[in-house]
Amino acid sequence: MSDVLSQFHYLHGKPTAKAKLKAKAEHFKVSEDLGYEFTGSGEHLMLRIRKTGENTSFVANELAKTCGVKSKDISWAGLKDRHAVTEQWLSVHLPKGGTPDFGAFLTQYPSIEILDMTRHNKKLRPGDLAGNDFEITLSDVTDVDDVIARIEKVSNVGVPNYFGSQRFGNQGNNLEEARRWGRENVRTRNQNKRSLYLSSARSWIFNRIVSARLEQNVFNALLIGDIVTGFESTPVTEDNSASIEQAIAGQEAMITAALAGDNALPTQEKAQQLEQPHLDDEPDLMALIRGNRMRHDRRSILLQPKNLTWSHTDDQVTLKFSLDAGSFATSIVRELVEEEIVERVY
Repeated sequence: MSDVLSQFHYLHGKPTAKAKLKAKAEHFKVSEDLGYEFTGSGEHLMLRIRKTGENTSFVANELAKTCGVKSKDISWAGLKDRHAVTEQWLSVHLPKGGTPDFGAFLTQYPSIEILDMTRHNKKLRPGDLAGNDFEITLSDVTDVDDVIARIEKVSNVGVPNYFGSQRFGNQGNNLEEARRWGRENVRTRNQNKRSLYLSSARSWIFNRIVSARLEQNVFNALLIGDIVTGFESTPVTEDNSASIEQAIAGQEAMITAALAGDNALPTQEKAQQLEQPHLDDEPDLMALIRGNRMRHDRRSILLQPKNLTWSHTDDQVTLKFSLDAGSFATSIVRELVEEEIVERVY
């Protein structure tokens, strides 16, 4: 199995230690944080579930059958890993009130638990969350001391804010389909596929730009023309660079890279000279992006985990940390170890 991210550079150098990720479902735990409270009343039944070894779509479809509604009446804020133990909220549109009997459902699927339920006046929408809490155990670690040293660097400095390999599908299949759609000018009413391939396209170009900054040793260096969080309307110039560098040093701002759109890059001079070639090198992806009138956006190039702690026993290392929505825990792991393939029986 090839690693679709293998071409991208590392901030702390390529890891020398090897380890297994998700050797067991309980080695990858995720708990969703929506960041807001429910109203306690409304047309939507909110269910907090814990699932082990199941994907979100499957659980949603089975819940729809139990609740006597269509699959489209079940929604969520984020898709969660299958090979993991994950907690998340699902909303069920039940405008007439009442609570279904989940007894038979829970008996049929012991891998699914309902932890809490309440009501809310709005359904969940993709991305409608603050972030996630993670507990990740790396097993069969070949060099624990090296991994611990790398964790300390990550805690102090962070990692590149790459989109993880899951964004690009099995062995990059979503990315290749995105290129084909752009090349053949594919049109569809399937919003899920459209969103999937557009996300792959923009994410790939973003990753290329971040990797280029690492390769050119300007990952942490402010370039003239850069766009920085908190200063989005003011590209970096010779006149304002000192104050912006001070904001970055105080962790009040971050350098960003392009989430490409059909409009021109807002970066200027050296920053644009770095970014533009990576849009030009992907004409099929850009054709898809422009054909769907996606508007340009920005994303921080640095990912800094919150509340990072770690422990180890023998050949296992366990990390606990939190990430904002849209960031990938696998981008943390990528800077720590070379992941070994885990053989799974389905």
